[in-house]
Amino acid sequence: MVSKKSNLLSSDKYTENYRPQYHFTPETNWMNDPNGMVYYEGEYHLFYQYHPYSTVWGPMHWGHAVSNDLIHWEHLPIALYPDENGTIFSGSAVVDWKDSSGFFNGGTGLVAIFTSADGPKQTQSIAYSTDKGRTWTTYGGNPVLIDDNIADFRDPKVFWHEESHKWIMVLAVGNHVRIYLSDNLKTWEFASEFGRAAGSHDGVWECPDLFKLPIGDTDMKKWVMIVSIGNDDAHPEGSRTQYFVGEFDGKTFINDNPDEMVLWVDYGRDNYAGVTWSDTLEERRLFIGWMSNWKYANITPTKEWRSAMTLPRELSLNNKPEGIRLTQTPVKEIESLRKEKRKWQDLIIDSNSDNLLSDCKGKEIEILAEFELNSATEFGFEVRTSDEEKTIIGYDTTTQELFIDRQHSGETSFHPLFACRHTARVEPEGSRVRLRLFLDWSSVEVFVNSGETIMTDLIFPSGTSEGLALFASGGDVTLVSLEVYQLNSIWK
Repeated sequence: MVSKKSNLLSSDKYTENYRPQYHFTPETNWMNDPNGMVYYEGEYHLFYQYHPYSTVWGPMHWGHAVSNDLIHWEHLPIALYPDENGTIFSGSAVVDWKDSSGFFNGGTGLVAIFTSADGPKQTQSIAYSTDKGRTWTTYGGNPVLIDDNIADFRDPKVFWHEESHKWIMVLAVGNHVRIYLSDNLKTWEFASEFGRAAGSHDGVWECPDLFKLPIGDTDMKKWVMIVSIGNDDAHPEGSRTQYFVGEFDGKTFINDNPDEMVLWVDYGRDNYAGVTWSDTLEERRLFIGWMSNWKYANITPTKEWRSAMTLPRELSLNNKPEGIRLTQTPVKEIESLRKEKRKWQDLIIDSNSDNLLSDCKGKEIEILAEFELNSATEFGFEVRTSDEEKTIIGYDTTTQELFIDRQHSGETSFHPLFACRHTARVEPEGSRVRLRLFLDWSSVEVFVNSGETIMTDLIFPSGTSEGLALFASGGDVTLVSLEVYQLNSIWK
């Protein structure tokens, strides 16, 4: 199958109501899971689940964009279209450096591995590109992996395992994952399974990933498996993504933690189906997620387009008192969008303090703040405020919980569970809490302390709700430092 050309929208179209200004969005219509992320010949490729004819979920294609900095994106024509094997569900892409597939006449190229969905039947297929992902040819021997006894059999994540000299496929299979091995990306052999009793099973397992990370600054490494659980009847808060830390020997993944332990990638409502890029430089492990939730993904109040991606994040592991935990940091490239900066330090904030941020208005903002705990029971920020609207991002010192309150954040009537306050446990580092916030036209992302706790939420405020405020209640808190940056749009 060869990709078809499409007309691109000019950048001045990216001003629709709620349209994010520095998060990736499709030109038009529906988008969900990130797919096929790979770095090759100077370009980061982002494929994604795409319905080009509607703003609601429908027959899936692979949309496509490329970037040289993970921030500014160029839309390319649709990469993969439905074919005789079905619509094109989620999957991954790799660089076939040694031409193990035989597709590249001894050279290199990209191979996509994806789920073909024909009604209830799900099989795995492959396609290849010899021109840096601009056009794709589907393999004549598709599908390359079938199991007629399983309905949910999807979302292959493939990577090269150097120690065993094998391609590894991690595949979501109902309530667990399976691991398959291959020499050539065309024929696959079952190796093992993981997870029937481990982690959360509040919904069907989807979009797995498996990779190795160093632990802090040490020479020790651990394997991390990511698994999303999601449909609209899944976890009480909707779609979520969990992770496991353990060992992988080329065939079997062994979880270091008890089966009943659940570790979440993100404690917000709107980060799902995230996976990582293959073949990145400097061994960076880069992650991006779909910024929505199956509870309300089809009915969010946008018209021309629907859904965005999170900011790309760099993943690492830290050894904490409670165990080895995943940490996330926004990619450093985001700092290239910074423009105006305001800075404060060493101030006492209480309920009687004047609002330091009364003249810091805007819809594209980054905030870095460090607080020393004193007597305040709650403190934090009110963002995207007006007389009628505000989103509250705060810390409760009595429960040691970070919270986002979007009950009055703007348009919430499209789903009864959208207007909510939800929390995540965060212990202070010593007696301090550090917050890094990113505000866009329809989202907030909060990174706490060293990035062990993240909360990502959609919001839909009026375009005139641009206020920003700092608050403390029940006592005072020391504002050790505060930086506020206005950010440029990536579309202008």
